[in-house]
Amino acid sequence: MTAPSTAPAVSGGGRWIDEWDPEDETFWKTTGEKIARRNLLFSVLSEHIGFSIWTLWSVMVLFMGPEYGLTPADKFLLTSVVTLVGAVVRVPYTFAVAVFGGRNWTIVSASLLLVPTIAAFVVMEPGTSFSTFLLVGLLAGIGGGNFASSMTNINAFFPLRQKGWALGLNAGGGNIGVPVIQLVALAVIGASGGPRVLLGIYIPLIVVAAVLAAVFMDNISSVKNDTGAAKDAARDGHTWIMSFLYVGTFGSFIGYSFAFGQVLQNQFGRTPLEAAYVTFIGPLLGSLIRPVGGRLADRYGGARITLWNFVAMAAATGVIVLASTQKSLPLFTVAFIALFVLSGLGNGSTYKMIPGIFQTKAVAKGLSGEAAAAYGRRLSGASMGLIGAVGALGGVGINLAFRQSFLSYGSGTGAFVSFLAFYALCFLVTWAVYLRRPAGSEEPATAASAAKPQLSYAEV
Repeated sequence: MTAPSTAPAVSGGGRWIDEWDPEDETFWKTTGEKIARRNLLFSVLSEHIGFSIWTLWSVMVLFMGPEYGLTPADKFLLTSVVTLVGAVVRVPYTFAVAVFGGRNWTIVSASLLLVPTIAAFVVMEPGTSFSTFLLVGLLAGIGGGNFASSMTNINAFFPLRQKGWALGLNAGGGNIGVPVIQLVALAVIGASGGPRVLLGIYIPLIVVAAVLAAVFMDNISSVKNDTGAAKDAARDGHTWIMSFLYVGTFGSFIGYSFAFGQVLQNQFGRTPLEAAYVTFIGPLLGSLIRPVGGRLADRYGGARITLWNFVAMAAATGVIVLASTQKSLPLFTVAFIALFVLSGLGNGSTYKMIPGIFQTKAVAKGLSGEAAAAYGRRLSGASMGLIGAVGALGGVGINLAFRQSFLSYGSGTGAFVSFLAFYALCFLVTWAVYLRRPAGSEEPATAASAAKPQLSYAEV
């Protein structure tokens, strides 16, 4: 077998890399690492702007006072539909990387962010109907898709031993778009500016992200040529188990990011400015710690970190329920921010598990070396879009739960009790599937799988 060249073969017509083997240490050290890190940098930038636009309405609702004629239930419904679209479009965005190439789709997906931003600029004024706000909010949901395509693309660039760090950094850099737009909104509100000032800041940034992706990013041909992997990933039970766990981590992060400010306003009577002073802290810390979750998972195993992270999330939620019933704003705020941090940590550890699971399955199939690595990249890359989409639906559930809780009880306490039960279920699933036995079955535990080869997922 001929050793791979130290320089990737690049075809003409749009920066296509035809030979890419990050698992080969010589290739990685001499050529691959530099290219991978460059693509990671500009992927983070585009995904960062995408997250900002996706969560745009989490801060726009803070500008919408009584003159807009919207009830708290209306606002929670608005943020729910934005989250829903962001979840749904993650599936086609994942496939788009294989069809068009990572660089090419990054250019397109970044440019598409102009549509919801300009539309919001046009309609954001008192007197606009609620249905119009819902329609424009639906458009903003496309920003949620950037995450799926970005993660699928970056997954192909890095070797398995660095995926936890790389994917954590990529996702964390994107997630931080949430607190950044909230900080910008705080500055705009503090300066007595209107929502159109905020939108005017982001329109040129979108153009910059698209141009930089065109100039500095690359496509990998092997990813482009494999469009059938999504079907195989969808048939694999681990894709759906990890989707469920990702509802508990990322679903919590994005759902709370949309809802935090509204909960502070409606349950504790905070003004828009008072809410904005606090709202950004949780998403900021949760974003910054996501790469740490990936690093810890690289070292100790993603399943172990994920398991105990759900324990901590349940404990933090219990404190929130206590603070909510006692009407203690300081305790409520501290515990809520802690829950953000833990959701970010879990984001990193769960995404580290995905490539590890499929690499383990490759070994069980008798594959080794580059063949095993290629199998792992193929299925993990395809599954990430599905997992990201289902996980983001958790954000929809959180906002709908808050909406119903406020309608029924006048506070978010009922919603937090349901979240506590869900985190306990996530703990049980993680333990039962990935840590309960020293050697689990190749497929999720079933009676039919007992005769299949035995292997352990405890290190994923």
